[in-house]
Amino acid sequence: MSLFLKALKKSPWVFHVNAGACNNCDIEILDCLTPRFDVERFGIKLVGSIKHADALIISGGVTANILPRVLEIYEQAPKPCLVVAVGSCGCSGGIFRDAYNMVGPIDHYLPVDVFIPGCPPRPEALIAGIVKALGKL
Repeated sequence: MSLFLKALKKSPWVFHVNAGACNNCDIEILDCLTPRFDVERFGIKLVGSIKHADALIISGGVTANILPRVLEIYEQAPKPCLVVAVGSCGCSGGIFRDAYNMVGPIDHYLPVDVFIPGCPPRPEALIAGIVKALGKL
């Protein structure tokens, strides 16, 4: 295994994209950073630029307006980039699946490595999902 992949497994940096969520998933993602769950002790760090990230977390249903931006963000990510779909809306469209502005689940457009279902998913599920994604490397 290359040195890069070993480092990626030890300290993954993640970038979060809200593709139109109701903010419940966003609150749970930020809850992972609080002292109660403290994902930074595992080396998982939320970064402000996709160009520094190892994983892309997408929450919310993908609308026609946000899809080009999500694809552009993914293209800017250094490869290999893990893609994690968070929440019912991110995984399948949730209750908004048949809405006029929804273009479908994100896995129709990007190679999603891990789906973390729930409305909203618990922080424990988010941590387990990131660890599962790292196991794919």
